[in-house]
Amino acid sequence: MTEAYIYDAVRTPRGKGRKDGSLHEVTSARLSAVTLNALKQRNGLEGHAVEDVIWGNATQVKEQGGCLARTAVLASDLDQSIPGLSINRFCASGLEAVNIAANQVRAGAGDGYIAGGVECMSRVAMGSDGAAIAVDPSIAMSSYFVPQGIAADIIATEYGFSRDDADAFAVESQKRAARAWEEGRFDKSVIAVKDVNGLTILDRDEYMRPGTDMQSLGGLNPAFKEMGETMPGFDQIALMKYPHLEAINHIHHAGNSSGIVDGAAGVLIGSKEFGEARGLKPRARIRQTAKIGTDPTIMLTGPVPVTEKILRDSGMEIGDIDLFEVNEAFSSVVLRFLQRFGIDHDRLNPNGGAIAMGHPLGATGAIILGILLDEMERTDKETGLATLCVASGMGAATIIERV
Repeated sequence: MTEAYIYDAVRTPRGKGRKDGSLHEVTSARLSAVTLNALKQRNGLEGHAVEDVIWGNATQVKEQGGCLARTAVLASDLDQSIPGLSINRFCASGLEAVNIAANQVRAGAGDGYIAGGVECMSRVAMGSDGAAIAVDPSIAMSSYFVPQGIAADIIATEYGFSRDDADAFAVESQKRAARAWEEGRFDKSVIAVKDVNGLTILDRDEYMRPGTDMQSLGGLNPAFKEMGETMPGFDQIALMKYPHLEAINHIHHAGNSSGIVDGAAGVLIGSKEFGEARGLKPRARIRQTAKIGTDPTIMLTGPVPVTEKILRDSGMEIGDIDLFEVNEAFSSVVLRFLQRFGIDHDRLNPNGGAIAMGHPLGATGAIILGILLDEMERTDKETGLATLCVASGMGAATIIERV
């Protein structure tokens, strides 16, 4: 089987996902084009340089609909002979795009791909696609559907995480992200977003709140308590499925949950021959990919079983992995991962995560993979694992090795 390598990984800064966010006036197609152009320029991609652009985004309606991947290619400087494929695995869309591209290369279906994703949450609101899992009673009732925030609180309740546990994790994420930016750890991969006049719109993640401490978080009310206990009463749905819990402990709020932001990221993937033909040096080999379905109510536990699966499939053990990137959708998601595998927190998300810098749904998987690779190079580590929980109960993961 042909080996698949990562040659480059770039991302935009993440802008606040509100109307006053710096990237609000930049469409998803344009933000994607900025990312594609950076990969083209940095790697000399001329003509039909890659087989396809596989692009993830989670809310595929309005300006993010209509095969956004192809629209992005046409909006970019890439050759029009390169097609585009839009995919949706919710929060793992960007990582799944990479995994699909890698497996295409490994199977011999093309030498090179660009994969990644985008989400402009200030322009296309999360949930505006009216997903059947949430709005069709015949599906929602049989699957015991609850919103993700409730699911995060169920995890906290089931596995014994307190409000202080979640807040302490969030404070540490903010500290790590601030340190990473101060030390220039993202300089290799972050590309500035500029306007038509070449003036910089944003060159740094703007969602961060480095002054966050336990006291400031302590003043925030639980974000999902009302929808759980009163209207529309999702706690009762959860307790119908998990009666042993007796009550849901609502510990999550805006400060210990991932931020709503705009952003895009892309990864250049190819065979050994792809790089040799262009004078490019591979940075890492994609050793294994995995995905899995999980309980759709508690929903966000996917990183644990998909990590178990990818380790089993690759013949590895948890101790064989040097560094981990686990998407910080909510504090309890990562706390559960740490609890299950007993790994040192220093090996996981050493540069902070989505609680500090935000979670642009369709892009995050590609973002954390790029951050993982940069950190492996910075610290001279050999192996890394990136994984995300996924709405409606799924998980995705990727193991990479430096070469």
